[in-house]
Amino acid sequence: MSLDAKTESLKLGDKVYVNEQKGADSDKADGSLTSPFATSAYAFWKTKNENIFVPKKLESGEVSQDEYELISASALKKTRKNADGLEKKAAKAAKAAQEQAAKDEAENARLEASKHIKIVDNDKPFVKSKIQDLAKYRDQRVSVSGWIHRLRAQKGLVFIVLRDGTGLVQIVLQGDLANAYQTSELTLESTIEVKGEIKKLPDGKTAPGGHELIADFYRVYGLAPSGEEAFSNRVQEDADPSLLLDRRHLTLRGDTLSAVFKVRAALLTAFRKTLTDLGTIEVTPPCMVQSMVEGGSTLFNLDYYGEPAYLTQSSQLYLETVVPALGNCFCIQESFRAERSHTRRHLSEYTHLEVEVGFVTFEDLLQHVEKVIIGVTNDLMSQPDIKELILQLNPKFKAPNQKFRRMRYTDALEWLNDHGIINSDTGEKFKFGDDISEAEERRMTDEINEPILLTHFPVEIKSFYMEKDSEDTRVTESVDCLLPNVGEVVGGSMRIMHYDELMAAFKREKMDPTPYEFFLDMRKYGAYPHGGYGLGVERILAWICDRFTVRECSLYPRFAGRCKP
Repeated sequence: MSLDAKTESLKLGDKVYVNEQKGADSDKADGSLTSPFATSAYAFWKTKNENIFVPKKLESGEVSQDEYELISASALKKTRKNADGLEKKAAKAAKAAQEQAAKDEAENARLEASKHIKIVDNDKPFVKSKIQDLAKYRDQRVSVSGWIHRLRAQKGLVFIVLRDGTGLVQIVLQGDLANAYQTSELTLESTIEVKGEIKKLPDGKTAPGGHELIADFYRVYGLAPSGEEAFSNRVQEDADPSLLLDRRHLTLRGDTLSAVFKVRAALLTAFRKTLTDLGTIEVTPPCMVQSMVEGGSTLFNLDYYGEPAYLTQSSQLYLETVVPALGNCFCIQESFRAERSHTRRHLSEYTHLEVEVGFVTFEDLLQHVEKVIIGVTNDLMSQPDIKELILQLNPKFKAPNQKFRRMRYTDALEWLNDHGIINSDTGEKFKFGDDISEAEERRMTDEINEPILLTHFPVEIKSFYMEKDSEDTRVTESVDCLLPNVGEVVGGSMRIMHYDELMAAFKREKMDPTPYEFFLDMRKYGAYPHGGYGLGVERILAWICDRFTVRECSLYPRFAGRCKP
């Protein structure tokens, strides 16, 4: 017998059984003793039969699961009320299903009609433009190409924010363009060409560039995936950092990282301009070398046609050879350090700006560092588009305009001890000869909260080539430039000038001078007072853009455990 037939027979006076433990409020139950409903309200709604039997209450107060009794009058009254609620709910659901079916039918009809819409170019003249140049073509027909950065559809209109790397522009599709089937298939990061008139926005409305492109034609070059492979599923802000680095080629398209690398490009240009204005010339030393600069423990080894060689730690030694030929010089290229360090400011490959200047005093060298950092940051903030990006990333950034604070190494030890900061390596107060670790150095810098030129480090903790201070031979004429939130961004010194002193330094450090013949010749053939410094581009970019780690400032960061993609 079908369920409907069973229900019909129940209406004629049969008993209807309800058991919350054993029953079910669904079409699988029929209200019989062997297949009861779960609730009396559902039983009455389905059968309209008041002859409802429920599990019997025993004298012990428990409810029997095997014996039944007729529902009480008060419970039946409540049952009727609850059944009315089920009736209304069912009617509402049926109406909603009917309305949804009508919507689906209308949508299917719309989609079918949209497939017959042809998007055709009107062949009117146009100007091909990059997005950054659109303002000068207002009220003209233009063509732009790029990637769909944002996408929003509403009745009769589709709004697209297009990105081409130079900027963003809002595009409006209307009429057949909005209703065409291919428009319904558009996805984030699809590539398109759009033609139309670029119009200034009315007062009170906002969009990138202060204008929008009213499209009259567009074509799809490449349709990005939807569903599980959609761009928004591949790249999520709260994803694991390692996963985001694996997909760096996609995360670069985001507003934050793209802004960082636009600032980086401007930063490198500003460095070159500032250093050229200061009378230095750019050179390009080799990255494959056979001598170390900063200690053998951080060298990357390679086989160079059967000979041992290394990826350079620094171009300093080569820059020193350039000054007698070309004058003061600099380079901007990659350096490599094989440190197994996972700190916020370490990379295995980083962009190294290095400078060597001749016939200078230590104070001249310090002023050179100041001039470069002040000149570069003020250059960036003088460019409206770059300033906007910097303040987008770091709203509180202000370019320094005054002499940096000077602090000798011994003064730093005193400051740390006075502020109760213990040497994490020894667990004791700092004493002369101790190396100041990154964490303690940054803590001091952040609390002082201004650029610091930290000078005169002990000979024992600095590189072999650094000149000693003539008034205190325990220390070198060396400098680290420290910036808030980053710590050290520059390391430099005066260089040992005389041959004998340099040979003594080799001996002290137990280094073989043989690979350094070219470097020693600089002391034989016209020794001169000179100094230089190296600056980590990613570190100063992290300071300017307020990035937590230098990994955000390297296009494809390389550090211990990562050499992909």
